[in-house]
Amino acid sequence: MEKLIFATGNAHKMVEIRMILSNLGMEILSQKEAGITADIVEDGTTFEENAMIKATGIREIAAKNQEYENCIVLADDSGLEIDYLNKEPGIYSARYMGEDTSYDIKNRELLRRLEGVPDKKRTARFVCAIAAAFPNGETKVVRGTMEGRIGYEIAGENGFGYDPIFYLPEYGCASAELAPEKKNELSHRGEGLRKMRRIIEEVQREGKGV
Repeated sequence: MEKLIFATGNAHKMVEIRMILSNLGMEILSQKEAGITADIVEDGTTFEENAMIKATGIREIAAKNQEYENCIVLADDSGLEIDYLNKEPGIYSARYMGEDTSYDIKNRELLRRLEGVPDKKRTARFVCAIAAAFPNGETKVVRGTMEGRIGYEIAGENGFGYDPIFYLPEYGCASAELAPEKKNELSHRGEGLRKMRRIIEEVQREGKGV
């Protein structure tokens, strides 16, 4: 079976990834499951640049292992853009207030910074860029987004990261209050993964790059 490595050790992400890519007919492994411990420095200035840096870096390492030399490597860079805060935390979402700072603290700080700000100025979006590095050296990158606004309180237990403060007006709830299947349908990562799945399926049909 063909192998696909997703450059993350995040178990929450892997649940979403496996659900959305389940019909590719490939064994989907996290970077950790593939035994790759490298920590790639993501020093790009956009989500797309960071995703590509990670995908190509992990692909280069994987290629040295005979078991994974023909695998596809995917990587994502995602984050929250809040318009009122000049699109902060943006590409620094994971590092906002420090990488070891809990998201409960991060979320409470963002709510504090938006105290008194009305609904129409609380617009925000989740962004997810997903890059693919193929065995033949080709690369692809796609972007998915989910529009919403920042709520007024932390709500829900079905999500992670900034999901508990990301409010979806059309559904009347926070992203973290959605059922997992619905969240995958609507999320930035879900949109990005579906776009990337179509690219991989095309590559498989043409029999190139894998």
